[in-house]
Amino acid sequence: MTYTYHYRQRHLWISLLVFLLSLAIFYGQQHSTQAKKSIVQNQPGLYAIDHFIDGDTIAVNMNGHIEKVRFIGVDTPETHKPNTPVQCFGPDAAAYTKATIGSQRVRLEADSLSTDRDRYNRLLRYVYLPDGTDLDEQLIITGHGFYYPYFPFSKSSRFSADEQQAIAANRGLWAACHPTPTDEGGYTSNNL
Repeated sequence: MTYTYHYRQRHLWISLLVFLLSLAIFYGQQHSTQAKKSIVQNQPGLYAIDHFIDGDTIAVNMNGHIEKVRFIGVDTPETHKPNTPVQCFGPDAAAYTKATIGSQRVRLEADSLSTDRDRYNRLLRYVYLPDGTDLDEQLIITGHGFYYPYFPFSKSSRFSADEQQAIAANRGLWAACHPTPTDEGGYTSNNL
């Protein structure tokens, strides 16, 4: 009987120890995940959004200086272009960009095949979310924007393939609008 009592007592202590260790690991992982998110959100190279312009253009605060940033390799239907009517799916694309970024900071990356700035003096950059999502590519994948073939950039073939998949799946503007092919191999959206 003493042997059975000690065995049960020992088994109870081991079970309690395993439970407490599991609990400690679980809470440690939760704390670690929150700490990593905080570090990622506040690391150098991540910029706060000053304001949203449209689906493929944002303004960021770079050390107190506001810079307009045009996404590389993607073109969303127009919402604010002078002398151009609002285009089909333009408001949707702008809302998608705003909702996807939200209050997060973004990481910007230049492309060695692209120029640093466009003719409107906007920075040309890939825009990444803190979790590593390439927002330029996501706009194409979800059908919120077109692949932009008019200038060279390193992700051109990938973005072109993303567009073909969005067309085949009839996503976003491919279902809602009547995109018109351009002479240069891209597309433009119809006006609202």
